[in-house]
Amino acid sequence: MRRQSGQVLTGTATRLEVWGDPIAHSRSPQLHGAAYRVLGLDWTYTRRQVSETSFAGELASLDERFRGLSLTMPLKGVAFEAARVRDRRAELTGAVNTLLLDPEGPHGFNTDIGGIVRALGEEGVDDLEEARIVGAGATATSALVALAELGARRVEVVARRPEAVVPLAELGDRLGVAVQAAPFAASVPSPVPVTIATLPGDAPVTDAAADALASAGGLLMDVVYGHWPTALSSAWERAGHPAVSGLGMLLHQALLQVRIFITGEVDQPLDGEEEALAAMRSAIMGD
Repeated sequence: MRRQSGQVLTGTATRLEVWGDPIAHSRSPQLHGAAYRVLGLDWTYTRRQVSETSFAGELASLDERFRGLSLTMPLKGVAFEAARVRDRRAELTGAVNTLLLDPEGPHGFNTDIGGIVRALGEEGVDDLEEARIVGAGATATSALVALAELGARRVEVVARRPEAVVPLAELGDRLGVAVQAAPFAASVPSPVPVTIATLPGDAPVTDAAADALASAGGLLMDVVYGHWPTALSSAWERAGHPAVSGLGMLLHQALLQVRIFITGEVDQPLDGEEEALAAMRSAIMGD
């Protein structure tokens, strides 16, 4: 793609999609559609249900009309493998949620990390020494990198299986972050300024375990937004501590995707970015 004054010339590629399985719940078309309308781009952004097994064939079938893809679960690993070039965040996590299509091969990015960093920044969190993650799945990996970028040097990971924390501890070693595993328990853990919950919205968490985690205080960012309130956010409310859903993360990771699709770079601000962000926020939050 050719750049001019920090922006990519629109060319003929005007189609974008979000892929996943399931995908009907995705809010990405609302977010991206709002941004492109404000930015004066006549681009289309739709959903497509794609499984891990069908991913390669679907990717190969795309023609020159397609500009890029957003990827949700369970496709972030296969998208990582398909990318010819990857950004540092994708390399660290082994996960790609954005593909910028190029004739020589897709460029892969992980904007989830930047989404977490920017969403926490809106809550006044721009520097910390320690934090807690609840859950040890794929999203926890992005959460750990985000916390490292915010300065964290100690992160406790609460998980049902201690062995699930081992890959996170290994990643922590690469990032200079000491990662310690902890079980779900009714005992009160040490206070931290931020807890990031990465569990599925319907994951069972006992009231005793949720209340114990909430009693440690600090801000809860629960990456869930479709199952709200969650067991953890309800516990934080009972304890009188702030809790935010994953809508902020969703919003900001989508803005970074818009940057990529327009400029080819995740760190290149857009002309009219504040207006685009406001339109995207209104599209999913109504404000």
